[in-house]
Amino acid sequence: MNIGIIGSGTMGSGIAQVAATAGCHVKLYDTNQAALDKAKATLEKILNRLIEKGRIDADEKNRIQTNISYVDSLKSLADSNLTIEAIIENLDIKQKVFSELESYVADDCIIASNTSSLSIASIAASLQKPERCVGIHFFNPAPLMKLVEVIPAIQTSNTVLDASIKIISDWKKVVAVAKDTPGFIVNRVARPFYGESLRIYEEGIANFSTIDNSLKTLGGFRMGPFELMDFIGNDVNYTVTETVFTAFYYDPRYKPAFTQKRFAEAGYLGRKSGKGYYDYNENGKKIESSNVTLSAVEESLKEQIFNRVLVMLINEAADALFLNIASAEDIDNAMTKGVNYPKGLLAWADEKGIDWCVSKLDELYNEYHEDRYRCSPLLRKLNRENKTFF
Repeated sequence: MNIGIIGSGTMGSGIAQVAATAGCHVKLYDTNQAALDKAKATLEKILNRLIEKGRIDADEKNRIQTNISYVDSLKSLADSNLTIEAIIENLDIKQKVFSELESYVADDCIIASNTSSLSIASIAASLQKPERCVGIHFFNPAPLMKLVEVIPAIQTSNTVLDASIKIISDWKKVVAVAKDTPGFIVNRVARPFYGESLRIYEEGIANFSTIDNSLKTLGGFRMGPFELMDFIGNDVNYTVTETVFTAFYYDPRYKPAFTQKRFAEAGYLGRKSGKGYYDYNENGKKIESSNVTLSAVEESLKEQIFNRVLVMLINEAADALFLNIASAEDIDNAMTKGVNYPKGLLAWADEKGIDWCVSKLDELYNEYHEDRYRCSPLLRKLNRENKTFF
C-alpha cells in the first residue's frame, strides 16, 4: 500500500515510521528540505536506539528506512492509496493543501487529517469528493502510543470509514471511532485534568506540587497535571483549551484559566523553555525542590483534590457517552491508550459507585452554583435505575 504523509514534523515523521514498519511504501512530504533532512536523521537515531535495545535488528532497520522516501513536491503523492496530513492546526491552510492534493491523487485515494481539534466536516468541505475525507488522529509519540482516533465527518462514506479502520488496525493500533465534535474523545474528556487542577490552584487550595502529588499517589497517574502541561507546552495546551471552549459555544466546563494564559504569555512554556510550573535544566529534566515534604495540612487535602479532579473527568466521559461521541469501550480505551490514564474513566465510575459520582458533583454544584459542575444526565439516570456503565 502506498501512503503519503504531509508534514515531516514530529507527528508526521512518527506516522511515517508506523506505516513503514507495517510494510507500507511511504512518501513523506514537506516544503522545507531542512525539515526533511532532520526527519531522516531523527529516524536514523530512533532506529539505532531500537537496535541497541534489542527491539529490531539491522535488517529491520534497513527495511523500514527503505520503505520511506522524502519528497518536496505534493504532486509526488499522486500514487497514494491513503494520505495523512499532519501540519499546522490552521483550517485555511489545511483546506488549501487538501484542495491541491485532490487534483493529483486518484479518485479512490483516502484523504485524512491528523488534526486534534478542528472540524473534519470543514476540512472535507474543501474537496470535490468530500466523502473520501476522514480524521485519523494519532497521539505523540505515534510509534509508541497505541490509540488512534478515527473520526468520520458527516460527509464521510461508510466505505472510507471501514477502510480507514482496517488500515490503522493492520498497523497494530487500537482504533477508537469518535463523532466529529470538538476535541473528539481524548482532548475533550481530558480537559478537567488540566482545567479543574488550575481552578484548584487559582482558589488557593493547593500549590502545583501538592496537586500533582495527589493525582499521582492516590490516582496512579504517571504525571500530574502541571507536570503534563509543562511537558506538552503551556502554549499548546492553552490553545487546545481555548479552541475547545470556543467550539463548544463557551460552555463553562471548558473555560480556560488565566494562570495558564499568563504563563504562556510570559514564555513559561515548560520543558522546552526551561521554565513553566516547574524549573528545568538544559536537558529538560525537572529541577527538584530541596524541600518536597508535604505539611500535614497539604496531606489532608490530597484526597479532596484527587476526588474533585477525578469526578470531573468521570462526568466528562459520561457526557461524551450520553451525547454518542463514542462507545463506552472506545471512551475508556481512548483514555488508557491515548493518554496513559491508569484506568478507564467509566470503569472507574463503576468502581467508585455511580451514587458517589452524583453526590460529589452535586456537592460541587451546591457550593459554586456554576454550570461547570452540572452532573451528566446519564450519571443521574444510571443512579436512579441502579445501573453501571459496564
